[in-house]
Amino acid sequence: MLITIVSWIALIIGLICSLIIVIDVIRHPQMMKIMNVVWPINGWFFGPFALWTYFKWGRLKAKNIKDKDHRGRPARVFVSTSHCSAGCTVGDAAGVPIVALTGMAVIGSTLFAHFVVEFILAYIFGIVFQFYAIYPMNNEQGIARSIKAAIKADTLSLIAFEIGMFGWMAIVHYVLFAQPPKPNEASYWFMMQIAMILGFLTSYPANWILVRKGIKEEM
Repeated sequence: MLITIVSWIALIIGLICSLIIVIDVIRHPQMMKIMNVVWPINGWFFGPFALWTYFKWGRLKAKNIKDKDHRGRPARVFVSTSHCSAGCTVGDAAGVPIVALTGMAVIGSTLFAHFVVEFILAYIFGIVFQFYAIYPMNNEQGIARSIKAAIKADTLSLIAFEIGMFGWMAIVHYVLFAQPPKPNEASYWFMMQIAMILGFLTSYPANWILVRKGIKEEM
């Protein structure tokens, strides 16, 4: 009962934070359009911390904000990681009902089915998000080259994200619960929120490397 109450509180807080960001993004749209989607997604799993980072760093990139961008590299890499994590989050969340509704299993395991389906969808959405960050700024290079650049920029960080995310969900499945929570329970999505945060943390170093090597641009 306690974990259910905590889960509902965390989920409601996340949704409220997302809604606050959505309202502000409508009033102050980002220069990079895909970030109008990224920031609210961050709000769902990072909650109040996402609000703080959005108003501290995200607002600086709004079209109607004239203040100079004084963010340092750690903040820029944080935003780049947020962009990557948002795509992964959409893919992972979309994969859950697919596995749940089909009763899919891999090697006799529902958890492994989640890993396979969610990784594929996370990779697709991650590349799509990256494409819409790259192509609008360099549309002269064409769609094919932009897709190739998106794959190059996002693959390592995406894999790093999924390592953190899947690692936590494996702990949830095999260690924390005698009966793992199901997708129709609030505790499952609370565990997913934590998984996204841990995925973000494991993805941040990968994004730092990609940015430092010039493979991925700072945001």
